[in-house]
Amino acid sequence: MYVIVVGCGRVGSQLATFLSEEGHDVAIIDKNADAFRRLGSTFNGLTVQGLGFDQDTLKEAGIEKADVFSAVTDLDNTNMMAVEVATKIFDVPRAIARLYNPTRSLTYEKLGLEYVCGTVMLAEKLLETIIAPDVDILVTVGNFYIIRILAGESFIDQTVSQIGKDNFCRIITIIRRMKNVYCERETKVQKNDQLIVIIKKSGLAQMEKRISKARTSN
Repeated sequence: MYVIVVGCGRVGSQLATFLSEEGHDVAIIDKNADAFRRLGSTFNGLTVQGLGFDQDTLKEAGIEKADVFSAVTDLDNTNMMAVEVATKIFDVPRAIARLYNPTRSLTYEKLGLEYVCGTVMLAEKLLETIIAPDVDILVTVGNFYIIRILAGESFIDQTVSQIGKDNFCRIITIIRRMKNVYCERETKVQKNDQLIVIIKKSGLAQMEKRISKARTSN
């Protein structure tokens, strides 16, 4: 996945480094070249000096091949403009803006912008949102997530043990028609079941890929 991050402050530098460590191709943009010093030693992506809504800067960052665009400066207007340019001019499939001032959430919603708001662990929230949009992350426990997913075609009629083995995870419980179903190894998953799963952080992207592939093939 090719991701462009706008803003190399505390949040942006952490997000770009996280994504790079996860094996994604990353370009990060900032108007201040000194900001790139914040990037971790494991970052092996592209750095581009310039404005995140400037078309030439975006082209230099590889906007034409971007799968995801994330604007995470501490200026809401900059984030909104950058996302608007990315989606309206360059047709980036998915764009996420950081909402710095929560009182402006209504403006973001009226514009139809996908956004993440908060200050604590914001980079990790953005990472989760980027790599797993189809997964509802309920709790983070050390190197594990407890997640909720809707059982699509790729899970139907598979047993709890099969799903766990194939995805390196464990199904904790199944919610079926608003009721908890007791899970045994040979319990089969039905359409529209909600699965509560514990999974390693390193396996989250693979789980998302399976869900996304099944959804797009239908």
